[in-house]
Amino acid sequence: MPIPTESVGSLPRPAKLQAAYADYDAGKITKEEFEKAQDEACKDSIERMETTGQWCVTDGENRASSFATYPITDTLMGTGLAETLAPDGQYFAIFDDGHHRQLPRLVKGPFRYKTYAADYYNKSKKYATKPLKQAVIAPSMLYLLYPLEGEIEGYSKEAFVQDLVDECEKDIRKCFEAGAPRVSIDFTEGRLACKNDPRNPWTGAKMLQTFIDLNNKVLDRFTAEERKNIGIHTCPGGDCDSVHSKDVDYKELLPSMFQMNAGYFLIQLSTESDKTRIYKLLGKHSRADANGVPQVCFIGVINSLNPRVETPEEVCDALLEAAKYIPIERLGSTDDCGFSPFSIDVKPQHEGPDAARLIAFKKIEARIKGTELASAALGV
Repeated sequence: MPIPTESVGSLPRPAKLQAAYADYDAGKITKEEFEKAQDEACKDSIERMETTGQWCVTDGENRASSFATYPITDTLMGTGLAETLAPDGQYFAIFDDGHHRQLPRLVKGPFRYKTYAADYYNKSKKYATKPLKQAVIAPSMLYLLYPLEGEIEGYSKEAFVQDLVDECEKDIRKCFEAGAPRVSIDFTEGRLACKNDPRNPWTGAKMLQTFIDLNNKVLDRFTAEERKNIGIHTCPGGDCDSVHSKDVDYKELLPSMFQMNAGYFLIQLSTESDKTRIYKLLGKHSRADANGVPQVCFIGVINSLNPRVETPEEVCDALLEAAKYIPIERLGSTDDCGFSPFSIDVKPQHEGPDAARLIAFKKIEARIKGTELASAALGV
């Protein structure tokens, strides 16, 4: 069987769509006009990705406010924010270039999604002639909506966690029911949980194991057969061509990460300074049997933050090296991260989002061709 290859999810939103977000926030266009701009971008994303040869495509998450906030708000500026939330929550991350992304704050219960990923999926699937996958947010990210200290009056953290697990399970199941063959869970907060950034208190609260256990509460509601097609994505961030936790050594994350009973993992790797060391860690800590499923390691072979397009030969070489340490039957390839996890991203290293969008498709095509070369070289 050839080495599998899969995209993470997001693509840069066209400049036209980003302008529509701003106009919608300002009240200059109607919701219908805003959704039309989203629809055009998603259709273009699917059609372009299908031409790359990717077997399982995405709509670029071009309807979502961000990979993390799609269940609770229509835009990053807070238009359509769920009524149980206030906009002044804790920072999700402070990036290396100095910018930050802030989460809302839960002020009352019960916690419910206002939008499920499948709501967007169902609008986009009519444009796809190939299978359409879907990314969802991890419960561990949404756990940060609850205040770090104290409790919400009348709504305990325990009650919140129960509601959160129920909603996250529902989010995944609805994607499968809509027709998604694969659902990947974004878990960028995992590496960040090991950073202990004094500017961002939650990162120093030793929450990694809490995150792992919480995510397993959701995963363990699915059968082994279902979990073969549920993935976990980890990266050190990828917003405005900057990162938030690349200085955290993977050895702090990977032993815990593979405790999650998911069937596959999409792992940023192409920009690591010592990739062979990480390949060895993946081979050591990934499990051949994670409560009934083998854990497939999709290694990142494409730098989603740099405009230089990798060659297929570079992709092939990375996979051949990784195959020395990761069983071939549990090896795959992916991009380091989604190409634009947040809806507003000017892609400063790319001369703008439209240029970055074109580059992303070239990079995906190089990944696919390079993976085919590696499969041939390995005789699979």
